[in-house]
Amino acid sequence: MIYNRREANCNRQLFMQTRARPSSAAKTALFLLLGVNLFNYIDRQILAALEPDIRATFFAADDVHAMTKTGLLGDAFFVTYMISAPILGFLADRFSRWIIVGSAVILWSLASGGSGLAATFSILFATRVLVGIGEGGYGPAAPTILADLFPIETRGRIMAIFCSAIPVGSALGYVIGGLVGAHMGWRWAFYLVTPPGLLLGLLCFWQRDPRAAADHLAQKSPRRSVRDYLNLFRTRSYLINCIAMTLMTFVTGGLGFWIPAYLRYRDQSPAVGMTIFGLITVVAGLVSTLLGGVIADKLRSRLPGSYFWVSGIGMLIACPIFIVALYIPFPAAWIAMFLAIFFLFLNTGPSNTALANVSLPAVRATAFAASIFVIHAFGDVQAFWLLGYIGGHTNMHVAFLVVSGIIFLSGLVWLIGVKYLAADTAAVESQTG
Repeated sequence: MIYNRREANCNRQLFMQTRARPSSAAKTALFLLLGVNLFNYIDRQILAALEPDIRATFFAADDVHAMTKTGLLGDAFFVTYMISAPILGFLADRFSRWIIVGSAVILWSLASGGSGLAATFSILFATRVLVGIGEGGYGPAAPTILADLFPIETRGRIMAIFCSAIPVGSALGYVIGGLVGAHMGWRWAFYLVTPPGLLLGLLCFWQRDPRAAADHLAQKSPRRSVRDYLNLFRTRSYLINCIAMTLMTFVTGGLGFWIPAYLRYRDQSPAVGMTIFGLITVVAGLVSTLLGGVIADKLRSRLPGSYFWVSGIGMLIACPIFIVALYIPFPAAWIAMFLAIFFLFLNTGPSNTALANVSLPAVRATAFAASIFVIHAFGDVQAFWLLGYIGGHTNMHVAFLVVSGIIFLSGLVWLIGVKYLAADTAAVESQTG
């Protein structure tokens, strides 16, 4: 990795000033972004929970292509998300990240509420595109703010706390979607999540960008060249992490979207099944996400590449447990699902921490944005239509068996990257502190 001396001095000054930043400002940012991330995933998974009801509203029951078409709603969101993220992430490296985050949250909240008003499938498709644009502004900027505010020694735990909103928000999305959809109709589930998102978005405008406190260092730093950004793709652990996260995103995105259809295939009540699955996701996912970050931080000084070790081993353990869940009857299958989800989420904090640790602060938002583009372009965007196609032409059991193979492959890729992570992290640390 090659960086000029002036940029190295700027990054070092920014790093030292952010370490000395009052903890109250950092904690405020963490909890606000945690709340935003919570509703981020609630908005995403409500669509998955409501997919069977939406399908019944817009398509005939005997339409064998209906699941493939509703799968395109997920693609509408993620394709837009992955395309807008690099553009908005590029802007986040140059302008106030809080303004970008606040504007993005307000946009996606309004669009999510608009999903409930959709009179046609085409209109619903358009609202999901707008949700994708909104999240494209939030995704790259939010973790970058936290990386700027907290030192590397605690970054794994901080990212784990931030990412703990993923299982909780996903579960709440399933529960809200399942219960509200069953009792009030699927449109009301979208209406109810709009006001909290608008409030959180407005609160972001009162926050101060970490770089502004460092004597407006971002404005003083030299103009970036194309080479500065291409250096990200010369960092082996960054590339390997993106590949593993892409496979993991295929798994979590595919499971998240098609689990309601799978539970119905296994003759589970939509409302009860989604509530149980939501509770499992909250408990197993939350504990695992927090534990993964803590374990990786604790092992960092003794085990080089600890963030990849934790991520890879977790996926390899999850694979056979997930297969067992597909073959044993309910309610015993819920126990296997609990364990599988626990190990699937173990990588969430460590993988995002590794992403931050191997990218310089000046281009960190772009690093996250590029990762977002890659993992969604080749991950869940492909999972939505592919698993829907397999499920529609065979059954959901076959579709989920495909997922088990991807789980195993993801774990292997992370373990391959172990030998590169420590050196790439040290290269960035030498430039910043």
